[in-house]
Amino acid sequence: MVERFFSTTNSPTTHDDPIILLSGPPPSGKTSLLFQFAFNFLVNDAHTSAVFICSRRTKAPFLSKGVDPSSNVFDRIQIKYVEDEEGINKFFAAFHMHDKFPVLVIIDDFGEFFDERICQQRYHSPRGRELAIVRTLALCRNAIDHANETGTCMLLLSDTHHGDTPKFLHIYKRWVNSIYTVKGDGIGSFIIKSNGPEIVRTAAAKYSVALQYLVLEEMYENEEQRKIT
Repeated sequence: MVERFFSTTNSPTTHDDPIILLSGPPPSGKTSLLFQFAFNFLVNDAHTSAVFICSRRTKAPFLSKGVDPSSNVFDRIQIKYVEDEEGINKFFAAFHMHDKFPVLVIIDDFGEFFDERICQQRYHSPRGRELAIVRTLALCRNAIDHANETGTCMLLLSDTHHGDTPKFLHIYKRWVNSIYTVKGDGIGSFIIKSNGPEIVRTAAAKYSVALQYLVLEEMYENEEQRKIT
């Protein structure tokens, strides 16, 4: 359901996947996609809120045309800055103490919070970064599952990859329910698609970030349709 990342009349308002990963090359507008996702998630219920976890180095997102940047929906998105994975771990370790859980938690550039050298030293292992990512994902999963016992809460992660797939795809597959990947089309636009089977709605979408807007160019019902367009 790639519609959930764009401003469309068909954006789904219900979400069955508790943890989602969006992965793509730098820069491909991932932060903008995350904010549009959050807007779609909150816009129809004034009593809901979201938490957006990111680094202070994160650049401001571009919104879709027609989305009012002064909308009170954005007042319900709390920005939380963290410096490393320990900041994420502390947030989720205390997650059960919320009086009311947010319906959505977003972590932008998740993998960038795990410094290779520091993780190796902390875990005394050349695979320290992988161990740290697994530990944090397990903590995230427990917190989200706990929140879903009494309501609805989703975790949306973004990550940056430099090849065709996320570097730690084998790890993400264990903890993440749905994975969406972004790839450049070679002429300035990007293709976002689901890495899993899409039973309903669109399987892929073409978009660009132009003139300070997130622009949806086309949607595809299946991979074959995308290839011949």
